[in-house]
Amino acid sequence: MPFVKVYIHFVWSTKNRIPFLNTPELRMNTWKHMHENARLKGIFIDTINGYADHCHCLVSLGTEQNIRTIMQLIKGESSYWINKNKLTGQKFEWQDEYYAISVSESIVDQVRHYIANQEMHHAQKTFQQEYEELIKKFNF
Repeated sequence: MPFVKVYIHFVWSTKNRIPFLNTPELRMNTWKHMHENARLKGIFIDTINGYADHCHCLVSLGTEQNIRTIMQLIKGESSYWINKNKLTGQKFEWQDEYYAISVSESIVDQVRHYIANQEMHHAQKTFQQEYEELIKKFNF
């Protein structure tokens, strides 16, 4: 049996960055559902959180998993669930693009803290500012 620990920090936004997830309760319910659904599909979400227009997710990849499939499963099912339950006033969609970066074991706790504190973080910085910083920081 192989022993594998590969962490990926994913970030993606709502379609056109519309703030669909505009209440803390809606966000909390969405993240909880996404976490539970991922677990049922064998995806290990370590930490998940976000803000009104985006989601951050720290995932530990399994040996048979790849980034593209994980994103399809998490984003696709969650948008279906949000729409099926009519949780937003209009059709909910995630944007197609996403950001994914590997995370060293030595900074996993820092990434967890960063993801867990999205409410406070976005009181000071917009998602667009954060996104541009990430793109620049990691040379995308």
